[in-house]
Amino acid sequence: VPGAPMRVLTAVCLLACAATQAVPADPPKPARTEFTRLVAHWDGYGDADYLKFVGEARPDVCQLGFYGGHFYSLAHTPEFKGYPAHLPVQGVAECGKWFEDRNAAVHKLGPKVVGHFNVTFLVGEPDGKDGPRGFFKFYRDLWDEKELGPKPVKDPLDLMARNADGTPMASKQYSIGQMREFTACLNNPHWRTVLKAWTKHGIQQGCDGFMINYFYRHNCLCEHCQLAFRAYLRERFSTDELRTRFAIADVANHRFAEIVSWHPAAETSPLRLEMLRFSQISNKQVFDDVFVRYGRSLKPDLIVGQWNHLGDLSQIDGDERCLLPSELWGKDESYLWYSTGGAANFTDLKKNVLGEATLQARYIRGAFSDRPYTLGKYEGTRIRSAIAELAANGGAPMGFYTRFTNPEDRAEIVRYFRFLRQNDALYRANRPHSEVALLFPRKEVHAGKAESVDAFRKLGRALLDSHILFDVWPDESFDEGRAAPYGRVITVKDQPVERIAGPTDGMSRFTAPDSVRISASRPAKNDDEIDLHFVNYNRQELPPGPDGQPNLGSGVVDEKPIAVEGITADVRLPAGAIVRQVSFLSPEQDGATLLEANQQGDRVLFTLPKLLVYGVVRIELKSRP
Repeated sequence: VPGAPMRVLTAVCLLACAATQAVPADPPKPARTEFTRLVAHWDGYGDADYLKFVGEARPDVCQLGFYGGHFYSLAHTPEFKGYPAHLPVQGVAECGKWFEDRNAAVHKLGPKVVGHFNVTFLVGEPDGKDGPRGFFKFYRDLWDEKELGPKPVKDPLDLMARNADGTPMASKQYSIGQMREFTACLNNPHWRTVLKAWTKHGIQQGCDGFMINYFYRHNCLCEHCQLAFRAYLRERFSTDELRTRFAIADVANHRFAEIVSWHPAAETSPLRLEMLRFSQISNKQVFDDVFVRYGRSLKPDLIVGQWNHLGDLSQIDGDERCLLPSELWGKDESYLWYSTGGAANFTDLKKNVLGEATLQARYIRGAFSDRPYTLGKYEGTRIRSAIAELAANGGAPMGFYTRFTNPEDRAEIVRYFRFLRQNDALYRANRPHSEVALLFPRKEVHAGKAESVDAFRKLGRALLDSHILFDVWPDESFDEGRAAPYGRVITVKDQPVERIAGPTDGMSRFTAPDSVRISASRPAKNDDEIDLHFVNYNRQELPPGPDGQPNLGSGVVDEKPIAVEGITADVRLPAGAIVRQVSFLSPEQDGATLLEANQQGDRVLFTLPKLLVYGVVRIELKSRP
């Protein structure tokens, strides 16, 4: 409409979108999602024995199935059976029907079904001697308008992220079927239309929610990203600030040679930090637009979360939320998935490397306000410690690739899940119980000082080795009100130490090897109980491989835990509490063992029985009359 005011053009666009995708401006918030047991599979979920395994393990949530780029790139191709989706049958309609039937079968067993949804990673070739392949074949010939609505653009290349020279962003890192991997641009409104169509179809297939992955904004320089970044800078800085801080004289017409996302911390700059912050905020806006507002307008209780990466707490060059403002961090997400990659799936006990992600787990728990989360550890050997680690720290075991086809692995998964289910009141929506707060230096990270995380790691590991009960909080959201319950608050400004020198101020004390991690929780809505969690990582390690690298093993048969005996506890109690009884629970034993406990004022002392991998001590209390 030439010459029309912007508000008129906006109204016309909104009305046009509303014709096919009506979205309430502020959908009602669903009830808080709570669960304690999860299984996730990209492979093997089509096995004939999968449903029997689900019936035995009885998880709350099954992550299975594909509803985004992986599905629509590969379902119709000869590569449907391979990485990454390992689809069970070939054909868009045929495989879609298979997922619909599998979702219904899982629902009959009780769990919720959360599908994997890749939002940017597209496999295919736009053209060739046999025409388009992969995603491009789907878009041209297999898009079903009855299911997905009209195509938003004629040429699918118009949906792609762009390099500096204007060419579509593509690589051949995986070369699936000798096809390239193209990247869609999340800031492209037409691509969001595609994602909404796929979201709607997945909900119709019986998905209770989606775990969204490949939520990346690379160094895309398309017009959508250029416009969005200019608008971001105008809103955040004055004209004078843009000129003096970034040498940008005319932001409205400035063309950026780069708009980076993750980058090496040593190569950052004030403008690159703004680019990264913009990338993470714009991705969150897409998440809210597609999955929170639109998805929940179709299914108000839609479970949604992002598959993100943390490694060993890497920042600026890792963690999709490292610069995201605290008010947006995890907002409206049902649960979080964080991958630790290869940072926590091996041990080197002589160097006190436990192959753990306890520190990461506590950081996520604090930042996410005790809502459900899980860690993808790529751990197929130390199954018991992986489940125990999450259970002990408020997470939902177990992450990725549970090997249910291996009888020994399956038996331990079922045994540990049964233990969590039988003691559900101890785990579901429980609260951490700690005496020290350790602050994660997000303020420093936001200023580009990622080296501050090194000091955090040292302090965190010293606290863990000293068996001190502590929580982790992001420092930007930690105020005096949150500090009040803690006897001590530790920041990266404190001197790094190898071990916290003796507990002070009456904190709880434990005598245990460094290979044991200890945490504490309180059951939901129950102030008359303290639960102590003990995870033992000691094991008989396999010899290194021929290349000197750790031998990860091939299943629970190689976990080989070594039991520990004689752990003692001297636990501080709430003022005025009387110990009613102290008992020990473990997946390795039937029932509870009552412990001999000695209360001395506001403290209770006891010794644990032999601990193999995981044990819980319940301290049940009553108030003094």
